[in-house]
Amino acid sequence: MLIGGRPRQLVSWAVMSTSPLTVAAFQALIRDRYLKTDAARGTAGTFMWLIEEVGELATALHACSAEKGGGDAEARANLEEEFADVIAWLTTLANINGVDLERALEKYTDEGRVEGVKQ
Repeated sequence: MLIGGRPRQLVSWAVMSTSPLTVAAFQALIRDRYLKTDAARGTAGTFMWLIEEVGELATALHACSAEKGGGDAEARANLEEEFADVIAWLTTLANINGVDLERALEKYTDEGRVEGVKQ
């Protein structure tokens, strides 16, 4: 399978579990586990799931805000889960649309490609 014009590396996270998780390895893991179901759901349905998870992340961020005392251990654990869920659903969206996230993220490591800061 080609992702972003490059052949997909066969990566099994279970085999690599002693190594740091890379963007490419995570994308392959999500693809290997969920691509058939994700592709059947399509871009529109997957995007809706992503936005639902973004809403859950917003709620978790609020629960862990300074106004809420930073959140207890349970709230902090939930915050981590919601970040992971958003990244997983974004990765799913990339997979079903043929986007190599590692390549896409190079815009942040290539000097001069991203300039300025959004205020």
